[in-house]
Amino acid sequence: MSESKKYLMTYEGVKKLEEELEYLKTVKRKEITEKIKIALGYGDLSENSEYDEAKNEQAFVEGRIMQLENMLKNATVVDETEISTDTVSIGSIVKVKDYDFDEEVEYTIVGSAEADPMEFKISNESPVGSALMGKKIGEIVEAVVPDGVSKFEILGIRRD
Repeated sequence: MSESKKYLMTYEGVKKLEEELEYLKTVKRKEITEKIKIALGYGDLSENSEYDEAKNEQAFVEGRIMQLENMLKNATVVDETEISTDTVSIGSIVKVKDYDFDEEVEYTIVGSAEADPMEFKISNESPVGSALMGKKIGEIVEAVVPDGVSKFEILGIRRD
């Protein structure tokens, strides 16, 4: 029997997953049930695309609910008061100089379950996130990314 993956998360990340789970269980399930009822009213299920679509959406939502429940059950919340500002860890906000784009960027290092690159929240398991983990201010880090190798200098480490 394989051991379940532990998900390292911030308190904010856990709250976000709990809110999504609650929405799917209360609102989304009811919407899909209504769609299925309406589609059943159209008659012949063999050629009923509305019914097929609603059933597919139901399967997706139920799968997501199971995924969220598993993530929350196996979540380990990072105590944000224990986040060091000496080295990069989960929960750290890291200011780096990106040599590829010659710009300064701030990344928040989070667990894989709450990564959102559009909000500059990168996973500790991502190429850049794992390269930054455990490093200190002033260190230059290279991360193997799909385009090759990216180079960063750590300018600052803080927590919220």
